[in-house]
Amino acid sequence: MLDHAWIASHIPHQGTMCLLESVSSWDGDHIQCTANSHRLADNPLRAHNQLGAACGIEYAAQAMAVHGALLAPVDSVAPRVGYLVSIRGTQLHVPRLDTIAADLEVTASCITRNENNILYQFNISADGKLLLDGRATVVVNANSLVSNFGEIA
Repeated sequence: MLDHAWIASHIPHQGTMCLLESVSSWDGDHIQCTANSHRLADNPLRAHNQLGAACGIEYAAQAMAVHGALLAPVDSVAPRVGYLVSIRGTQLHVPRLDTIAADLEVTASCITRNENNILYQFNISADGKLLLDGRATVVVNANSLVSNFGEIA
């Protein structure tokens, strides 16, 4: 079962910062997760008693991290560490997430990948309504990109 406990044991986000509830489906190029933490008063991303729609980017980033954990070889000690380095083309279709009564459906689809970079298309919806969408670039194994002189190769 790919529930909240499984997710928390496979991504670095812990406690209330682990935002996803479960994995609904996944394959080598896609993942869909559900979340209900957007309604919680103790959501760590809340500011001024609300959860802005831009916080959905963190939900999508966590889905990407879960996808990476699911794709890791079974015999690997730990999945590769990924860093969110770029968000592009993001559109917020609602101002807030905390006013959404339904669970969030968080989807990330791999557009392209190579050894060190993954480009995802992501979207978040609830009850069939698109809340936000965009693209995100993740760099994995960033340490391998650093040359002996401390510069990006």
